[in-house]
Amino acid sequence: MKSATLLLLALAAIASAADEKEARALPDGKGKDVVAKSCIQCHGAATFRKQRKELGEWGDTVDDMIDRGAKVPADKVEEVVAYLSKHFGVNAKVQMNTAPLEEIKSVLGFTVPEAQAVVEYRDAHGPYKEWRDVLKVQGVEASKVEGKKDAMAF
Repeated sequence: MKSATLLLLALAAIASAADEKEARALPDGKGKDVVAKSCIQCHGAATFRKQRKELGEWGDTVDDMIDRGAKVPADKVEEVVAYLSKHFGVNAKVQMNTAPLEEIKSVLGFTVPEAQAVVEYRDAHGPYKEWRDVLKVQGVEASKVEGKKDAMAF
C-alpha cells in the first residue's frame, strides 16, 4: 500500500514538473497564466500550439473545452481566446526557441526527424537568433527552412 502511494506521489510530481516546463515555454503575454493553468492540466501545450485558428474558432474551442470541464474563470475567457488567437492564430509565427516538436512539424511542415533535430540542436546549442541558424541543423533541408523563414520567430 505504501509503495503504491509513493508511486502515485512520484508520478504526480513528474507530471507537475512537466506542466511547469510547458507553461514556461509558452509565449509571454496577457493570458499566458490562465492558459497554463486551464489548458495544460488536461493536455499538453502541443495540442493547441500546433493549431492555427481564427479568433472565432479559438472562441468555439475554448467554449467546447469549458463544456468538457476546463476550469476557466468566466471573466478570463476572452483573455484566453485573445492569447490563443494572438500566439496560435492563422498568422502567428512559430516561436522557434520554445516550440515543441509537434508545432514545428505541423505548422512548418517538417518531418518528425527534422523537427526533432531542430529541438535537439536548440537544446544543445541554445536559442536560435535568426532563421539562418536553423540552417545549421543537420538533417533539415535548407530549402524547407528558407521556404518557411517568414513563418518563424526568434
